[in-house]
Amino acid sequence: MVSLGTLQLKNWLVMAPMSGKTNLPFRLIVKKMGAGLVVTEMISAEGLCRGHARTHAYFVSHPAERPVAAQLFGSEPEAMALSAGIAAEKGMDLVDINMGCPVRKVVKTGSGVALMRDPRKAGKIISAVRRGTPLPVTVKIRAGWSPAEANAQEIAQIAEDSGADGISIHPRFASQAFSGKADWSVIAGAKKALEIPVIGCGDITEPSLALKMRSVTNCDGVMIGRAALTNPWIFKQILDMEETGRFTAPGLDERYRLVIEHYSLLVEYLGEKRAAHLMRGHLLLYTKGLPHRRFLRGVISEIDGREKLISVVDRYFGSIREGDGS
Repeated sequence: MVSLGTLQLKNWLVMAPMSGKTNLPFRLIVKKMGAGLVVTEMISAEGLCRGHARTHAYFVSHPAERPVAAQLFGSEPEAMALSAGIAAEKGMDLVDINMGCPVRKVVKTGSGVALMRDPRKAGKIISAVRRGTPLPVTVKIRAGWSPAEANAQEIAQIAEDSGADGISIHPRFASQAFSGKADWSVIAGAKKALEIPVIGCGDITEPSLALKMRSVTNCDGVMIGRAALTNPWIFKQILDMEETGRFTAPGLDERYRLVIEHYSLLVEYLGEKRAAHLMRGHLLLYTKGLPHRRFLRGVISEIDGREKLISVVDRYFGSIREGDGS
């Protein structure tokens, strides 16, 4: 188990925050699959301080997903501190400071991974957040801005010295975005230098790699991002592999049930229209690697409600069963 300040996780697996993906319905799905901690989408400190209803809506939660972390981004210490206080008032269990997002619209405000280029300011923000909330505080960083500015170890030490209860590291540079290979040695280096827990992230595409990362780097936890979008079962698979040395892949019936369950959650929390639109993308992700995808792509735009969704998935999964002779 992993302890982040006063928060003790059930296991060592964390679902990475992903904009447009880790909304409440998806967090409930991966929590059910075994994630020890889930994290909200990025929440703008500026939006919170200005009272934007849409920004505050990111805090909508459910007891079944606890513990849940709120990931905040911003470039001003005072705003970040106020936002951390709001997160506590909204019932979050942990505050995570985003210092790793390389998206241009975030970086140009001086937020996200841009803060790694200003270690002094990064320290001020972490200290301010620490003072602004009674919740455990973690920081998510990258390897640095570029190979010429590889300062993950410096920022990690600043985080610990500034009161952070843990740190997660995606060991790619901002200049790489999500291309190239994650350098796990950056995670190992931070683990050797720090007293606080270190959570590794990057290139966990299958269950065995999560176990390998923890073995190679000695990290306390592993954070999984894009792989969970196509395979939310990966959390259970990792835990099964840790315990028994093997895991099972989901069958067609299990995939079918997940699609229906996810859509129902989307309708409950986001409404039918938005649910139908979002489910089109999730359906393509959940069926990655299966046959007859050309057929699915041709009919997926028909999904505008529950009736059409069931019609599409029945036809699609039926075509696979017929092809298998089952």
